[in-house]
Amino acid sequence: MKSGLSFLLAAKRCEIDELQQLALTSALVNVTGRLIHGLQRERGLSNLLIGSHGHQFQPSHQKQIEECREVEKELRACFDNLDTASASVGHGARLFSRIAYVLHGLDALDGLRERVASLQWTTRQSTDAYVRLISGLLAVVFEAADSASDPEISRLLVARFNFMQGKEFAGQERAAGSALFASGRADNAEQHRLLHLVESQERCLEVFGAFAQPRNFDLWQASQDSATLAELERLRRVLCTVAHGAVLDPQLSQAWFDCCSQRIDRMKAVEDRLALDLLRACEDKVALARDELSSYESLHPAATGAGAMSFFEDAPALGPNAPAAYVANPQGYGLQLERSILELVQEQARRLQNMSEELDTVRARLNERKVIERAKGLLMAHRQLSEEAAHKTMRQMAMNQNRRLIDVAEAVLSMAEVLPPR
Repeated sequence: MKSGLSFLLAAKRCEIDELQQLALTSALVNVTGRLIHGLQRERGLSNLLIGSHGHQFQPSHQKQIEECREVEKELRACFDNLDTASASVGHGARLFSRIAYVLHGLDALDGLRERVASLQWTTRQSTDAYVRLISGLLAVVFEAADSASDPEISRLLVARFNFMQGKEFAGQERAAGSALFASGRADNAEQHRLLHLVESQERCLEVFGAFAQPRNFDLWQASQDSATLAELERLRRVLCTVAHGAVLDPQLSQAWFDCCSQRIDRMKAVEDRLALDLLRACEDKVALARDELSSYESLHPAATGAGAMSFFEDAPALGPNAPAAYVANPQGYGLQLERSILELVQEQARRLQNMSEELDTVRARLNERKVIERAKGLLMAHRQLSEEAAHKTMRQMAMNQNRRLIDVAEAVLSMAEVLPPR
């Protein structure tokens, strides 16, 4: 008959398997982040190339394409290393569907590049195409954050996802501004789009600040060069304050691209630190779990407790709302071989409960994002609004009603059943 120790060992082995899978997923996230960064730069250069009618930026554009192709090979290798033959990946259905979508986009990427190089597409068509692919890659990162089973790793992933999303909005701003300057004419719709992208960056970075480790948030704050920010604000005013149809200096397109790139490159340095912290956290947790497993394996069921009655006799007093399985250990956390197996089981159960509660807190922010995105989609479909206009409408409703944005989004979704089909 299997003992309690047998199942405790099995639980620890399951924990190690989950952490190892999480480490693989984190490595995948890191390579995904590198490809996103490369595609963001390629997108901006594509707009400069199209805006100059192919007369400028060809060498830098082609060089960037080659760099992206090298990182793409690494990402495809990461995809190949994932275990798709078994059902052991708890979030496999969602993660794998995201990857399938991304691979479809990567397979079509050379076709997009040919249309850009031959000037068949406008800057807006090119930007939208790159945004779709990068959004798919970010969805892979989001899925990793949403499925992490360890609260510390989950917080790191949530912080990184929101920072990457903020950086993507910064990249879209670079691409949109490059196209405007290169066109030589101000456009009211694109001006509103730029303002929305600036607001979206601030929103994502605010969530990043809430979940990031203090040292990483401090690094982000310290990395912002005042001269670069001042120049960026000056060029933003040039783009966004002139009247519709007014003349813009095409020569400023390079200055705008370089200024935005300096800021985005600084963001990439912070993102690299987040990637390093994520990998180290996974490695440390796997090593700790293996040490605990080794200690557990040195125990013997017949020599580790005072007897079966210790289940009833040695249990510490419980609080009014504390379930017996999750009782706190008065000796504190830390493996001690002289303790009974019962104490080890109680500690493991309490730790799992604490992890579950922390995960609920972290995932609540991710779930809010899902609800808000669904509500925006509903408004876009039934009111024929752009993504920017739908978000602005919900924000205005929230301010007018003195309610949270998530509350407004839930109210919008509650009306979905009574809206006429389209």
